[in-house]
Formats: sequence, C-alpha cells, structure tokens
Amino acid sequence: MTALRTEILDTTAVPPADRWPYFLDIAERTAARVDLDSAHVTDFRAVSRSVDLGTVKLSRLRYQSLSAQRTPRLIRQADPEVFQVAMVLSGASAISARRRETSMTRSDLTLVDWSRPHRLMHDSARDGREQASSITAVFPRALLPVPPDRADRLVASRMSGTEGPGALLAQHLNHLTRHPEQFRDADAPRLAEVTLSLVAMLLAHHLDAEDQLPVDVRQQATFARIHAFMDRHLGDPDLTPRAVAEAHHISLRTLHRLFEGEEETVAQSIRRRRLERCRKDLLEPVQRPLRVQQIARRWGFTDPAHFSRAFRSAYGMSPAAYRERHAEPPTGGRTE
Repeated sequence: MTALRTEILDTTAVPPADRWPYFLDIAERTAARVDLDSAHVTDFRAVSRSVDLGTVKLSRLRYQSLSAQRTPRLIRQADPEVFQVAMVLSGASAISARRRETSMTRSDLTLVDWSRPHRLMHDSARDGREQASSITAVFPRALLPVPPDRADRLVASRMSGTEGPGALLAQHLNHLTRHPEQFRDADAPRLAEVTLSLVAMLLAHHLDAEDQLPVDVRQQATFARIHAFMDRHLGDPDLTPRAVAEAHHISLRTLHRLFEGEEETVAQSIRRRRLERCRKDLLEPVQRPLRVQQIARRWGFTDPAHFSRAFRSAYGMSPAAYRERHAEPPTGGRTE
C-alpha cells in the first residue's frame, strides 16, 4: 500500500544561522510568492508536514513566530488564484485583509484569498510554554462550490472550529495531517473532495446558504458528519444503523442509500471501526492490565463470542493471540 504523499521540513536539521534562509528557500519553492518575517530569524526553529491530496494541499506547521504578507506587487507578479483555510492550533494569530482586522486563538478558522493583499501574523503563547502551530488547506478558487463573490464576504473573518461545520472541518484537517499514514495515495482524490465539501459547508453555514450548495456537496458533508458521529459513539453498544439515522434526522432507507457507493454497509463500517479501536488498544503497553473482554466492552462489543469471531475474521487470529504476537511488553518507564 502506497501512503499519501507527505513531506517533512525541520529547520533544526541545519545550523542555527542557516535555519531562516533554509525555511525561506523551501517556502519559495512550494508556495506563491509571499513576504515572510519572524522575530526569531537568528535561530528559526520550525517543523512542517505537508500532505498532498492533488487539488488540495494540507500543511501542519509549528514555529516560534511568523508573519506572511501578500502585497499588490507580489500579486501582479504571480496570482495562483487559490483560497487558503487556516486553523490555529496554538498561539495567537491575526489576519488583516479587506479593511478587516481579525484576531484568532486556538481552534479558530479563517479564509484567506491569495489573489488579494493580506497579512497574517502568528506568535507563540504569551507564557512561552508552547510554540505557535497551525494547519492550512490550499485549493484553487475555481473548485470551491460557493460563488466567489459570496465567499469573499468571509475572507479574514473568524469562524469557530469547535462547533457545527467548523468542528467537522477541524477534526478532518487535524486527523489527516497527524495521521496521513492511515490513508492510501489512491484515497487522495476522495479526501480532497471531502475537504472541499466541508469547507463549502462551513462557508455556506456562515452565509446562511446551505440549501444553495450542490446536492453532491451536501451529501459529502452529511457523510462526514455520519462518520464523525460513529467515531464519537463507538463505545455505545446501542450504536446501530437506526440510531445513526435517527441522530441525523434521516430515514434508515436514506442512510443505506448514502452508503450504496461505498465498499461497506453502515453496520460493516461501525464494526470495522470498533475492531480497529480494539486492535490498537491490544497493542498498547499501557492497556496490558486490561483483559481482552474489557477492551471489547469499551468499544461496544457486549458478546465475547461475537467479538472473538469478528476479530478472527478481520485479523486472522484470536484477540488474545494477536496481542501476544504483536504487542510490545510494558517497559515500566516513561514513554515519549
């Protein structure tokens, strides 16, 4: 299996005096022209992970401080005609664009238009205990299924990443950039579609225009909500297709129709997710004191025999045998 294409940048791999020039060189080769600055140019410590979904480029970044400015001159030199969604993970951030100045903190999202002048600033926490960190998603303006003139109204505005469509987008971006190894390169086009659908749903929500989105975009967003709901409730033994349908105010028939083009049914998706959580717990040294059935019950399996059969069918051996063969023994020391 070929994993998603990722690239890691770590400036600490070079001497302190070379770190800022190294970062500038990489940034100039991978993005549109932008004036960058930092209060830490003498020893710029930054780490980034880029995930390539084809039409959508994701980045997870950590640094002490950074400012980025797109000026009219730079825009005249090259206009990539892209939008960027930026999410603050830590530190304090601000954006200035369209005569609007907006401050942002943890989990806030904003829309950036690279075809218009703007300035982004991001600094570490005031107490100095953690660096500034963020996630960005860059995509062509033409691919966003929201009219550009309407999307423009939300440029440089603050949108919450802790509730509603923003929470779904935040969870999606966070998981993809933290665990790209969990996805195949062949998944990239579908993941790009889901990302764009969630961005569109977020913008439409703030524009009170959800009903104007294309049917397939709304369907993608509904699908993402359903998967997020499943993940939050895997430990509930009463999580069934009917419960999923009722929670989303759709009929059971509509729910099954949503899954018709997928590789698995609703019930199969729930079972696979539960089994994967059990498998991961069985491999965790800190979970060694727990019996197999305690782990199974934690993830919604109430019948030991059924769990054992399902696990053996998925992984080729019993849960106990899998644990003994694959799990690392507890070290008794601190793990990093």
